[in-house]
Amino acid sequence: MTTHDDTREIRQVEGLGEISDRYDAILCDIWGVLHNGVASFSPASDALTAFRRRGGAVVLISNAPRPSAPIRSQLERLGVSPHAFDAIATSGDVTIDLIAERIGDPVLHIGPERDLSLFNAAAEAAGRRPNLVSLEDASYALCTGLRHDVTETPRDYEAELGDMAARAMTMICANPDIVIHRGDVLIYCAGALARRYEDLGGPVVYAGKPYPPIYRRALALAEEAFGAPLDRRRVLAIGDGMITDIAGAAVAGLDALLVTHGIHRAALHGENLASPASASELRRLYAEHSLWPVAAIGELRA
Repeated sequence: MTTHDDTREIRQVEGLGEISDRYDAILCDIWGVLHNGVASFSPASDALTAFRRRGGAVVLISNAPRPSAPIRSQLERLGVSPHAFDAIATSGDVTIDLIAERIGDPVLHIGPERDLSLFNAAAEAAGRRPNLVSLEDASYALCTGLRHDVTETPRDYEAELGDMAARAMTMICANPDIVIHRGDVLIYCAGALARRYEDLGGPVVYAGKPYPPIYRRALALAEEAFGAPLDRRRVLAIGDGMITDIAGAAVAGLDALLVTHGIHRAALHGENLASPASASELRRLYAEHSLWPVAAIGELRA
C-alpha cells in the first residue's frame, strides 16, 4: 500500500506499463489526469485502454458533484475514449444517498445551477423531491461549489458561512477538492468553502475523496468489472492531488501513482513541464503530507 516511510526511494516512471503488471484494477482520477475541463489527454486514455486489454479493470473515481451519467457524457464530449474505463464513481453518487437520507429536510444549495442534476437524481432515488430553500428556511446546506466559480472566491461567502455557523447547520460537501485547473485557470471548489466553514466552527460531512464511501463504491464497481474479488494490494489509485487522490488511496489501503502535471505542477516542474519533476520537490511534497506514492509520472501514458 502507499507508505508513510520517508526513507523510501523516490521513483519516477515514464509509462504506466512499467508498474501495471502488479495490478488487476485501477481507480483513476478524472480531472487533471484524463482531461483539464477543456481538452482530453489522449495518452492517458491510451494507457488505460491498454491496461483493460490485458484483462485489468478500470473505474474512474471523481470528486465531481454530479451523478456519474452526466460525467460520462462530459467525457465523451471532451474526447476521452469509452474504451479507457469500465465504470465511473463520483462524489455526486455518494451525495445522492446523503440527500435521500434527509429527503424531508429543507436544504440550501450552494453551487452553480449546472449541479442541480444532483437533486433530480436524489428525487428519483427517494421517490420525492428535495425541498430547496433559502438560508433562512434551511435545516442543512449542500455545497457543490461556488455559484460563480470563474469570478468568485471563498471570501465572497464569508457572511453566509458565518450565518450558517451561528446556527450550527450541517454542510454536506459534495466535492472535497480545494482547487482544480480549468484549462490554465485555477478554480476554487466546494472543498475550499467547506474548509473555511470548519474554521468557523461549522460541521461538515464530506462525500468523495479522500473519504472511505467513494472507495467502497469504486472497489465494488471494479470487482464487478473484473469478475472476481480484488486483493487491495493489487489495486492502483492514480491521481494528481495529494490531499484527495493520494491520501484517499492510503486510507483505502491502495498503492498510488501521482500525476505531477496536475495540481502540484508549479511546485514540481516550475515552468518546464517537459522536464521530469524535481526529485527534491517530490520528497518535500511527500514529507509535507506524510504520504509516499509507489511512483510519480508526469502525465499518464502507456
